[in-house]
Amino acid sequence: MSKNTLTITDNRTGQTYEVPIECGTIRTMDLRQIKVSNDDFGLLGYDPGYLNTASCKSMVTFIDGEKGILRYRGYPIEQLAEKSSFLETAYLLIKGELPDRERLEAWRYNIQMHTMVHANLTKFMDGFRYDGHPMGILVGTVGALSTFYPGAKNIFDLESRKLQVRRLIGKMPTLAAMSFRHSMGFPYVLPDNDLSYAGNFLSMMFKMTELKYSPDPILEKALDVLFILHADHEQNCSTSAVRSVGSSRVDPYSALAAGCAALYGPLHGGANEAVIRMLERIGSLDKVPEFIKSVKAGEGRLMGFGHRVYKNYDPRAKIIKKIAFEVFEVTGRNTLLDIALELERIALEDEYFIDRKLYPNVDFYSGLIYQAMGFPLDMFPVLFAIGRTPGWLAQWTEHMNDDEQKIARPRQMYLGEDKRDYVPIENRPKISQLVENKIGMCRL
Repeated sequence: MSKNTLTITDNRTGQTYEVPIECGTIRTMDLRQIKVSNDDFGLLGYDPGYLNTASCKSMVTFIDGEKGILRYRGYPIEQLAEKSSFLETAYLLIKGELPDRERLEAWRYNIQMHTMVHANLTKFMDGFRYDGHPMGILVGTVGALSTFYPGAKNIFDLESRKLQVRRLIGKMPTLAAMSFRHSMGFPYVLPDNDLSYAGNFLSMMFKMTELKYSPDPILEKALDVLFILHADHEQNCSTSAVRSVGSSRVDPYSALAAGCAALYGPLHGGANEAVIRMLERIGSLDKVPEFIKSVKAGEGRLMGFGHRVYKNYDPRAKIIKKIAFEVFEVTGRNTLLDIALELERIALEDEYFIDRKLYPNVDFYSGLIYQAMGFPLDMFPVLFAIGRTPGWLAQWTEHMNDDEQKIARPRQMYLGEDKRDYVPIENRPKISQLVENKIGMCRL
């Protein structure tokens, strides 16, 4: 009869160990029993970038990269994008279930009551340079919220935690819009709670002299769906940052500021901006074959294709592609769309990309939509942060409730020098006489 265990034989000693398997994983702490001597530290796993390491147990998001499946709390992303709203999806991520009508209305009201920010925060934001990057401003202001709400440090007080969740979801669009208006030199626009979540954000972004801003319903819906598609995506870089910083039991504002900082990077939240810049470099349809040839020759990258998790068509990309055509009916066709469509057509038929399982991901078309709607490239990661906020909060809350979690503290393989004595500066050899970039023996 088969057992749900893994048998490991250490060829250094001939010793055999039996390790339990749970949900297709083993606990790496079980490897510590594998030693060559009593004073041996024990075996570690080495996994740069956490390519094959599970850091937590989660009930929030399920991804099957081979089949192109993404589900929030069991609900397929396709159904949520078509039938749900962003605030309803946020409720689902945070609470674990879809709300009834009464609870959804209460949730929506509670979020809207927290869209305003303290007047002193505007003074704080005014301190940034006039040309400051909106995402850098957002990182700073989200972290600064912890000083406005000192009670947020009571992270194990359930009512306090619920309050901070509502505050963050409510205030994130306000801070995001303010960061844009500051960088443009425009006056800030107060929230309009008569509008939807996405409509209010568009108002705070683009309202000028009109008494009442009325968002285009197609653009409003498109933005709401884009927020849904970005709401959570398992243990990605920014979510891992939120969990890791949160493991120190800091307040959620500081934890989410870490998530925003991670999202600031070009390999994460800035990926759709890189797609736009790539399309602009290509410039015209007739240059697409030449660009594809250069990519296959290793002279460049096809941005917006491929994903760490998905080895199939990113399900979010299919939804976004459909939205793009709906948006362009309102805004006019983005001239870069034809280049993007031709790139996708060639890549999906070319064995080079098929063999490497390089399919369009969520970033390939989202930037085109944002650009058509009037968002500058610098705002792309900020938009990502608004959508990802409920996912970060759901993951942070789950982490706080997980008794197995401890403060994040990865191990390392030390390759530096062994013990050596301090040498007075007059007795030290010149640096040029030393061998640089030395690799020492592995010590734990």
